[in-house]
Amino acid sequence: MAEKGKGKKIFDFSLLRRVFHYASPYRKRLYWSIALSILLAVVSPLRPFLIQFAVNNYIKKGLGADQWVKQAMASLLVWITVLQIGLLLVETVGRFYFSFITAWLGQTVVKDLRVAVYQKILGLNLSQYDKTPIGTLTTRTINDIESINDIFSDGLIPIIADLLSIISVLFCMFYVDWRLTLICLAPFPLLIVATYIFKESVNKSFIRVRNAVSALNAFVQEHITGMQMVQAFAAEQREFTKFKKINKEHRNANINAIFAYSIFFPFVEIIMAVSTGLLVWWGARQVLQIPEAEARELTGKIIAFFLYLNLLFRPLRVIADKFNVLQMGMVASERVFRVMDNQDFIHSQGNYAPEKIKGKLEFDHVSFAYIEDRYVLRDISFTVQPGQTIAIVGHTGSGKTSIISLLNRLYHIQQGAIRVDDVNVNDYRLDSLRKDIGVVLQDVFLFSGSVMDNITLRNADIPRDKVIEAAKLIGMHEFIMRLPGGYDYNVMERGSTLSLGQRQLLSFIRALLYDPSILILDEATSSVDTESEQLIQEAIDKLIAGRTSIVIAHRLSTIRKASQIIVLDKGEIKEKGTHEELLARGSYYARLYEMQFNKLPAPEAARVS
Repeated sequence: MAEKGKGKKIFDFSLLRRVFHYASPYRKRLYWSIALSILLAVVSPLRPFLIQFAVNNYIKKGLGADQWVKQAMASLLVWITVLQIGLLLVETVGRFYFSFITAWLGQTVVKDLRVAVYQKILGLNLSQYDKTPIGTLTTRTINDIESINDIFSDGLIPIIADLLSIISVLFCMFYVDWRLTLICLAPFPLLIVATYIFKESVNKSFIRVRNAVSALNAFVQEHITGMQMVQAFAAEQREFTKFKKINKEHRNANINAIFAYSIFFPFVEIIMAVSTGLLVWWGARQVLQIPEAEARELTGKIIAFFLYLNLLFRPLRVIADKFNVLQMGMVASERVFRVMDNQDFIHSQGNYAPEKIKGKLEFDHVSFAYIEDRYVLRDISFTVQPGQTIAIVGHTGSGKTSIISLLNRLYHIQQGAIRVDDVNVNDYRLDSLRKDIGVVLQDVFLFSGSVMDNITLRNADIPRDKVIEAAKLIGMHEFIMRLPGGYDYNVMERGSTLSLGQRQLLSFIRALLYDPSILILDEATSSVDTESEQLIQEAIDKLIAGRTSIVIAHRLSTIRKASQIIVLDKGEIKEKGTHEELLARGSYYARLYEMQFNKLPAPEAARVS
């Protein structure tokens, strides 16, 4: 509803200034487009004026003249025709360059603005992605920014050019005959009312279209990503019904706009026909009332006015549509700048950038909430010495993953402090901090591209032989070489052609390759089979050797070697200690261990114990 209200504000000059700020590096082309619009406004009315001059002074007067006078007038008519052709060529070339420059300017601004928006999106806190559908951000980055292009190619600058053309034509018409001009313009109040109604109607439809496009993008993005879940629960028909409803709203919004166009353009033609009829009526009436000599002068005037009316109606047909295009460009820019003005971004004011982090970690009375004061972590304190391995366990939702997200500065904490090597993480330069923290998540995300691209994250500075060396260390080299194309095998979007365990091992290669001082393993073995778990456990042992490591695991058998185990429940630390110490206490961890041990099948239970 808020957006609808904002959509009615045609000229938000603050938004226009921000949009044109991105055109400032290309101001020469902007000035050229304005100069061309002035040139076109001056040139367009000259041709009707020359035709009137030729008809009145050469054609009509030469009808009863002597032969030599006719030859002289014919020669002058040739020169006037050549001048007409020259003016036509100037106008054609001018319109071409005007259209090209405005379109070029729009696309260039779109390119720069899209880069700026994407850079902003890269720096947003993860909380924004928790609250905003991906499809909506996609719409802002692609569709809405593309609409800003229309401000240049079909919006403000073309509107200025059309207004200058209308003013220029009206000036010539009033100069030639102000009475005839007023008679021809008599139907124009109807056109002004129709234009306003059309503009408002199409504007409402365009806002509906934009909202529908955003909803479609969000729906399709979400459901294609989660198609496996949709099909697994036989929800295709339900989701298809939802899609049809959203798509129907998109169609209805477009049909409303089409209906408005279907009424407006024929109405403009009717107004033009009425103006032309009034011109003919006035001309016929004058011929009957004035002497023959003056009537001859009238012929050229009527011909010129007929051409003037065509020149006048040509921009009038489209100017209301261009106002709507401008208005929708403003609505789109308001949405885009709302993303740009989002203050929930990762603040990186620190400049501390050591060559290598040693690996000491300290959480000092840290409390954190995703939403206001709904804390998911309360008064968390622990210390990890360089090279130590700490394990964090607890039920789902206890806050385990939140801890590692805070260490990476993916979110801002509300209370307390997090220090790395006795330096607050806020004092680090963000890239310097994160390059020394390797993360292996439970749900490994692979991008569409080759195995090599996903391991190096398209970092051209990492040589191929170093990747192969890391793969051999993890034990994945032979598997990769069995793939079609080896390291150049395309894993497809999200790594759909690889098993979960294989994707997990690829992420280990990626982590090892970047040689982080601090390693985070988030549920790295929770969703794989026993055989894959053994391979992954061997890879983990190689990864954590000599590194500060934080291991989050549901399977308690994977964390027995940890220097310290932290038990979380509802965002609070219940107890700390080694595996043996916690079992000896017989409290919270012991109950967790006993519950899991009793659920294990006999072979694995024997292995755990």
